[in-house]
Amino acid sequence: MTRRLTTAQAVIAFLKQQYTERDGVERQFFAGCFGIFGHGNVAGIGQALEQSPDFRYYLCRNEQAMVHTAAAFAKMSNRLQTLVCTTSIGPGATNMITGAAAATINRIPVLLLPGDIFARRNVAPVLQQLESPASQDISVNDCFKPVSRYWDRINRPEQILTALPEVMRVLTSPADTGAATLALPQDVQPEAFDYPAELFEKRVWTIQRSRGDAEMLRRAAEWIRAARRPLIIAGGGVIYSEATDALSRFAAQTGIPVAETQAGKGALCFDHGQALGAMGVTGTPGANILAREADLVIGVGTRYSDFTTASKTAFQNPDVRFVNINVGEFDAYKHSALPLVADARMALVELAQALQGYRVGAEYRARVDRFRAEWEQEVDRIHNLRHGPPISQGEVIGVVNRVSAPRDVVVCAAGSLPGDLHKLWRARDPKGYHLEYGYSTMGYEISGGLGIKMADPEREVWVMVGDGSYLMMAQEIVTSVQEGYKLNIVVLDNHGFSSIGGLSRACGSGGFGTEYRYRSNGGLAGDQIQVDYAANAASLGARAVRVQTREQLSEALTAAREHDRTSVVVIETDINARVPGYESWWDVPVAEVSESESVRAARESYVPARRKERYYF
Repeated sequence: MTRRLTTAQAVIAFLKQQYTERDGVERQFFAGCFGIFGHGNVAGIGQALEQSPDFRYYLCRNEQAMVHTAAAFAKMSNRLQTLVCTTSIGPGATNMITGAAAATINRIPVLLLPGDIFARRNVAPVLQQLESPASQDISVNDCFKPVSRYWDRINRPEQILTALPEVMRVLTSPADTGAATLALPQDVQPEAFDYPAELFEKRVWTIQRSRGDAEMLRRAAEWIRAARRPLIIAGGGVIYSEATDALSRFAAQTGIPVAETQAGKGALCFDHGQALGAMGVTGTPGANILAREADLVIGVGTRYSDFTTASKTAFQNPDVRFVNINVGEFDAYKHSALPLVADARMALVELAQALQGYRVGAEYRARVDRFRAEWEQEVDRIHNLRHGPPISQGEVIGVVNRVSAPRDVVVCAAGSLPGDLHKLWRARDPKGYHLEYGYSTMGYEISGGLGIKMADPEREVWVMVGDGSYLMMAQEIVTSVQEGYKLNIVVLDNHGFSSIGGLSRACGSGGFGTEYRYRSNGGLAGDQIQVDYAANAASLGARAVRVQTREQLSEALTAAREHDRTSVVVIETDINARVPGYESWWDVPVAEVSESESVRAARESYVPARRKERYYF
């Protein structure tokens, strides 16, 4: 039996019937489609969506933003659900490339359906087509290849019979997921074909909990028993695996302290007895000191980014060894580790059984307790500085943290806010801290907040965003109002790029090109540009207010909780009142020669610090 459908109709019919199952819970994998229509998809995917009201279509304002929204939705759903994104050929398609890169780098599943050039070629070059004198089989969509986990161009209707199952294999893989791109030529989308009816039957993709090799598990337990100063680094894989309870029990049983990556923050509640907080460049003193001394590092679901490893300077014990628990073999083998290729929850449960009776020494546990107590005092100090106005960024974080409820979600992505949030946010729920820090994409914050709210509408979402990121992609406020997904947005007005300004000064360049100032005497050194962010947000449909003090901020955020529409609260912050770094370093190369004395001085500090970088064999 067959069904005569267009290629686009068949794609949508197939997507509607895809489900995932883990631990006996079944979910429809695709929760709908974001899109902006143009001549490259309006008569194909657009027509197919129009006649499929049971597959919800969402109109967004920016193609990059819709991919961020889909990725945030998938991340909030522990990668068990996602959204589809469709665009026309040309700039609409290439606008999605940044979102695709962010999704793939963060190992988050999203499906992208960009329109493409004519497969039959006779009318080429079509509007928005990139011509190549070397090949007729190329378009701007080839740019998606390096940032997609799966890429294909559908030049004939029957090619989706083999392409779509491969798309699902990649999107539902815990190890290999990321962006999947199906480039759809605009003449192929509306072309009809007799598809086998079996293609459109319900299919459930089981997300397996893979178990590690028994010998590797035995050796891992042996290494842990032999270690005197072991440290766990919890990454995003702990949360995606829903292994937070298993980690909590394992840490309490063994006494091994836990430090968290950006993606792994929230793996333990901040007041857990073994929780040291953030790890690495944006880490806490206790986490970084114990990492420096550790003789065994147990990485759980982490890819060991440079921020986690402090540019390979974090682990200085000459005898340090690594045990890596990861569903991905690629990450499990990093740092010449003992690789335990397994689901995080399964591995932690089995390791706990293998380590019955084991516990770290009393002196080590006492150091962990002391570091934890000292850090809580430091967080209280920064949260309550009483600086300004303009107030400090750390104080803003403290106010938002206090106003938010335990199951609320804070979202951020770029600038100095992620580092300060990593250190200062007291996470009380595994899904309460949502940072896009694999790509650290400016503009992710509001669109990401929308995806989070769509995934779990019962939670309050607190979007924290600097003015630089806000100006790049604020327009999805309109989408949140359109769809009735209320966000609480806090805009920190620091008159430019605070994070890179600080980094520029640390490198001796004095903040060049990082402040919003009028041009004067040939340079951008005039008065500060005063942008009315509250008026801008109000024009997009939000309830908006500008405040100055911490008391006003607290009152405004408390009121925002009660509103039923997206609210924006704007507050000026002092870029010079910075949260310090603690016991860590980040490799940002400084100019080797310069006419500037400040750059030369920065280079003198850089060279010896770089010597601490290590290879692990």
